[in-house]
Amino acid sequence: MEKGYRLSAATGLHKGDREYQQDQVGLFAHPRVTGCVMGVVADGMGGRTGGRKASDQVLLTARQLFERFAPDSEDAAAVLRQIGEEAHLVVKLTAIAAEQEPHTTMAAFLINPGGECHWVHAGDSRLYHFRGGTLVRRTKDHSYVQALVDQGEMSAEEAAIHPKSNVLLGCLGTEEAPRLEPHFIPQLQIGDSLLACSDGLWHYFTTEELGSVLNSLPPREASEFLVDKARSRAMGGGDNLSLAIVKVEPLVLDKPVVGSAFAPLR
Repeated sequence: MEKGYRLSAATGLHKGDREYQQDQVGLFAHPRVTGCVMGVVADGMGGRTGGRKASDQVLLTARQLFERFAPDSEDAAAVLRQIGEEAHLVVKLTAIAAEQEPHTTMAAFLINPGGECHWVHAGDSRLYHFRGGTLVRRTKDHSYVQALVDQGEMSAEEAAIHPKSNVLLGCLGTEEAPRLEPHFIPQLQIGDSLLACSDGLWHYFTTEELGSVLNSLPPREASEFLVDKARSRAMGGGDNLSLAIVKVEPLVLDKPVVGSAFAPLR
């Protein structure tokens, strides 16, 4: 990426119309390396406490491994996979100890200094890469309805309103090893945006709407707008929702290289 850029970022978290919050979101600036950033979204499942324990474990594992990560000598893709595998194992052990069935999705990205980016996901929490307002790539859900779409048995529009749209074929905490699907972006550019979000958010927007919002608003305002609009469109039936946004912007001399809108772990 050309010199003279900064990363501006924000998160959003809302319990929707549910009684309790099972989503978690984290956005971390590396403690030692400027320009190294990680974003993580986890959507927990498994009762009042089980789902939150599972999503908490993803964030705890991500923070611990990211703080030890050395960008100059370690592979970011391997670290992301390690986060997923370690969180998966601990969530499985939690299920055995507590006789619960906690599971969680995971959508995480890691930006290295210089602008290369890796991401990984499991389940139906999504990652989007926009250039301006145009989609470059997004993850494909590990879900029952996405499998039907892939087989040509259902359209994407039909999948969005299918009664089994929330049935997952893969996530963390199941008996089977998680399907951790990676992607590599060699070079982010000024004007690019990354969005990680749970289905409680993306369910209420078209891809074009998300791209337009991220392109036209700074991350903090975009986060607030998307949460408010999702809440409005849910009409009293909204799920937990979470999102993390990072936007690559031109460098402004009186502002830091990494934006100050990073939210603490909640």
